[in-house]
Amino acid sequence: MGLDHLAAAPRLLVALDFDGTVAPLVDDPSTSRITADAAAAIARLRALPATWVAFVSGRPLDTLAALTASGPDALLVGSHGVEVSIRGELAAARLSDDERARMTRLEVELEQLVAAVPGAWLEYKPVGYGVPTRLVEQAELVAPLQQAARDAADAIGGFTTRLGKDIIEFSVRDVTKGDGVRMLRELLVAEEGGPVAVLYAGDDVTDEDAFAVLEPGDLGVKVGEGDTAAAERVADVDAFAGLLEALAAAREASAASH
Repeated sequence: MGLDHLAAAPRLLVALDFDGTVAPLVDDPSTSRITADAAAAIARLRALPATWVAFVSGRPLDTLAALTASGPDALLVGSHGVEVSIRGELAAARLSDDERARMTRLEVELEQLVAAVPGAWLEYKPVGYGVPTRLVEQAELVAPLQQAARDAADAIGGFTTRLGKDIIEFSVRDVTKGDGVRMLRELLVAEEGGPVAVLYAGDDVTDEDAFAVLEPGDLGVKVGEGDTAAAERVADVDAFAGLLEALAAAREASAASH
């Protein structure tokens, strides 16, 4: 299914990964911003009837909300599906005593590991940790660091490990972006009383979980290189912004004709 089908869908959810999809990958994640072209296309889509734009990211929910300048009506999925904000109502992660204890043990181990590798650092998440390696200058240290971190998590037990672009992540909750996309669709179907078509776009290995839950009539778009289950691929963030602009224009035309 292509853009023409989505443009004519009675109800459409556009669910987007953030980093590497609508915002270029940068060394300092705090400086990441949506490109002007993508932001303009997203605004056009949000202005259309029966059209929703959601962000689905590995970022913590509060960070994602700030980076996307999301208002009270936002649909946000953070921490790979663990945290969900639906129009200001939070489905926050509530850790058990056992989960908090295991996270504390892993934090101690990971802090020691990253301290020994220049350029590595520990990223704190609501239900786990990330070890970004983008700034590690000695490339030969990345794989041993990731393996040592994985071994530490395995020794403690109860962690889900995800290897993404220049990062390895550990979570005490086995939830994925696919779970987040499924939840958003079910919400909108319940509210609207009819089927909702989904466009999902992402650039990372973790986005494959979201591509896997897409249904006939949906469209998955892979941004950049790498194996994927997505039906379509674009080269980079700028090319994807062009796709969003094309979708907005086609959906505007479809809305005008009806």
